[in-house]
Amino acid sequence: MIFVGADGPEYTVDATVGESVMAAAVKNGVPGIVAECGGNLSCATCHVWVREEFAPLVGPPGEMEDDLLDLAVAERRDTSRLSCQIGVTQELGGLTVEIPPEQP
Repeated sequence: MIFVGADGPEYTVDATVGESVMAAAVKNGVPGIVAECGGNLSCATCHVWVREEFAPLVGPPGEMEDDLLDLAVAERRDTSRLSCQIGVTQELGGLTVEIPPEQP
């Protein structure tokens, strides 16, 4: 899995099937993923922009996630997701997400 930082650096991390994208980022010290609520779907501090080619595999946000994304500080895009709500699967191998420059 690849995280692209707001100012360009890329962080390639190994993720375990079944964990969240947020958990993989936190476990590997990826900067920019604050994860204040620890993945409990009560903040938007793990907002990411999923790269277009992975968007169909990741799918759209659920209703609560959609509401929280409206509160995000960074620009909301069509591929905006909360990384705590994206589960790692075999099909998501090579998943690339961009980290917005600001989190709430």
